[in-house]
Amino acid sequence: MSTGVRIGIATAADDADIRGLLRREPLPGRIAISYEREPDFSIGCDVTGENATVLVAREVETGETVGVACRSERRVYVNGEPVRLGYLGQLRIDRRYRGRWLVSRGYAKLKALHDRAPLPAYLAAVTANNREAEGILVTRPRRFFPRFHPVAGYCTLAIRVRRRPRPDHSRAEPATHLSEVAHFLQTEGPRRQFFSVWDERTLASLTGRLGLRLEDIHVVRKNGRIAGVMGLWDQSSYKQHVVRAYSGWMRLASAVSSVATPLLGHAPLPRAGEPIRHGYAAFVCVADDDAGAFDDLLGAVLRRAAERELDYLLLGMDARDPLLPAAREHPHVPYDSTVYLAEWPDGGQVHARLDSRPTYVEIATL
Repeated sequence: MSTGVRIGIATAADDADIRGLLRREPLPGRIAISYEREPDFSIGCDVTGENATVLVAREVETGETVGVACRSERRVYVNGEPVRLGYLGQLRIDRRYRGRWLVSRGYAKLKALHDRAPLPAYLAAVTANNREAEGILVTRPRRFFPRFHPVAGYCTLAIRVRRRPRPDHSRAEPATHLSEVAHFLQTEGPRRQFFSVWDERTLASLTGRLGLRLEDIHVVRKNGRIAGVMGLWDQSSYKQHVVRAYSGWMRLASAVSSVATPLLGHAPLPRAGEPIRHGYAAFVCVADDDAGAFDDLLGAVLRRAAERELDYLLLGMDARDPLLPAAREHPHVPYDSTVYLAEWPDGGQVHARLDSRPTYVEIATL
């Protein structure tokens, strides 16, 4: 194995090799999943935020891609006020280089990008039981690394979509105007830390090739006004989650699922090597944390997912979110992670100023 590695900014010519790295390097856990980006890696970067820059590491002698990372920018609410933060994601390292100097050199490059366009802090997420990533990034950071501060335990629920949905008796209805949705999200979204700042233009930019449809956004109204929003965002045309292996109790659960769940009207867990046919629950926002309105919205989105012939709806919420217990009432597979704020020494000390409101990070944009 060559020890010479060059790190630079990726171009379109790197796309196929980056996608190959994602296929062969799944994230560990009870369910090992490869987060893939077929047929074009760059489309998936467009949903992470603005000004996305992708770093790629290549072996000098062979030209093989052995690492990738992405930096982008997004406007989110911090303590109720709009702030521009960064996002660090898509970090994948070839297993032959893990625990070596490659991550340190990559973060030196990220620091150089930060110095050219500084931001007060960066959002990042690390899946539970990924001890290697926690050790390198959090416990034993190197010289050029930012300081990673944990801000929320985050629960992603892969909610099983019923193939034969129950009759619809909810108050939820499809949205008709993006402007009305955007106004509600701007009014209620600031009650969650890091809720994205959406306006009509940014919502419209997600339609078309990025997979969002206006008819897939549902609302609940009270006295004629929107009191809750939740959308189904199907990104399967450019982002895929592929199960690579089960471990521990999930291995047994997958075997039982193949027999039992079809009898209950659900799809079985995917076999190793199969994609998870899923969509995201997006723009989850409910006035006054009304559990009834939330349940109506979730039911409507699950019915729309069934119409799209999806098997799972991915819903991400802070472990402290008062609406999480209602979400957990639905049959699901849990997938836990930690949301961090990463700050270099010249940052804005955002972490130290955070108040106690729950976090909401749009998992469809990670």
